[in-house]
Amino acid sequence: MSKYCFGIDVGGTSIKCALFLTDGTIEEKWEIPTRTEDQGINILPDIAAGILKKMKEKGIPKEETAGVGIGLPGPIEENGEIACAVNLHWGRKNVEKELEELVGMPVKAGNDANVAALGEMWKGGGKGAKNLIMATLGTGVGGGIIVNEKIITGAHGAGGEIGHAVINPKEERACNCGNKGCLEQYASATGIASLARKALETSGKDSVLRQKDSVTAKDVFDAYKEQDSLAADIVEEFAEYLGRALAVFACVADPDVIVLGGGVSKAGQVLVDCVEACYRKYAFSACKDTQIKLATLGNDAGICGAAKLILSK
Repeated sequence: MSKYCFGIDVGGTSIKCALFLTDGTIEEKWEIPTRTEDQGINILPDIAAGILKKMKEKGIPKEETAGVGIGLPGPIEENGEIACAVNLHWGRKNVEKELEELVGMPVKAGNDANVAALGEMWKGGGKGAKNLIMATLGTGVGGGIIVNEKIITGAHGAGGEIGHAVINPKEERACNCGNKGCLEQYASATGIASLARKALETSGKDSVLRQKDSVTAKDVFDAYKEQDSLAADIVEEFAEYLGRALAVFACVADPDVIVLGGGVSKAGQVLVDCVEACYRKYAFSACKDTQIKLATLGNDAGICGAAKLILSK
C-alpha cells in the first residue's frame, strides 16, 4: 500500500518539489534552480536526484511510494511527451519515460496550468467539485478544464488553453501566440495594463491613474476599490471580455465551479463580483448560477495538482 508520492512543479527559473502523504498532507517542500543551459539537459536528472535524496533521508522505500507527478510549461501529449517547452530550452521529449528511468518509479506528467487546476479542485478553491474551469490570470492567461475529475488535454495536449481563444476579431495587435484578439490580450495583468493605457489616452476623465508613470493591473483594481470612474471603465471592459469568454467555455464543460487564480486574483472578491456579473449576462440558462471562486492554494497549486496527477493514474 502506497503511503507517499511526490509533486513537482517545473518553472523557468525554479522547480518546486514536495513530498506528500497519499491523503494530501504535505510532508516537506523544497526548491531547486531550473538549469536551462545545454538545452535543459540537467533538469530531469536534478529532479530525480532531489527525489532519491529525500527518500534516502526519510528512509522511504520505493514500494511505499505511488510515484511522481510533474507539471511542465508546455502541452503534454497522452504518451507523456512534451512537444516543446520554450522556457526550458527543450524540443520534443518523453518526460514520463525519461524520469521513470531515473527514479525507478511511475511518473505522470501534465501541463502546468492543467495541473494547477487539478490542485485547486483537490485541495483549493474548487474543493469538492468534479467539473471545474480554472483561469490563471498572470503575465498571460493560463487555463485548465476538468470534466468528471479528468483533465481535458485533447489531441495535442492543448486542451484548456483558454487564454488563446480569440474573443475580439477586430483586434489589430498580435498576441504572443501570433493570433490577434486572444483573451490573454485583455484579461492578463499585462492585458489590463494595456486596456488602462488605451483608456488614459482616449478618455478625458480625471483619475488617480494619471499620476502613475506606468499603470499596473494592481493600480487599476486599487483605484476601482476607491470608486475611481476611469478605473471602473477599465475593469468593466476587462470583466466583459473575461465573463463572456467564461460563459462560452461553460457551455462546453458545464462546470460545478469556475476558479480564478494568478496574480490578478489578489484583487480579491471585487474581481469575482465584476466578472460574475458579466458571466451571468452571457451564460446559458443551465450554467448561469455556476459559482465563481478565488483560487486558494497560491504557489502550492502546482505541486498539489502534480501529486494528485500520480495518485489518479
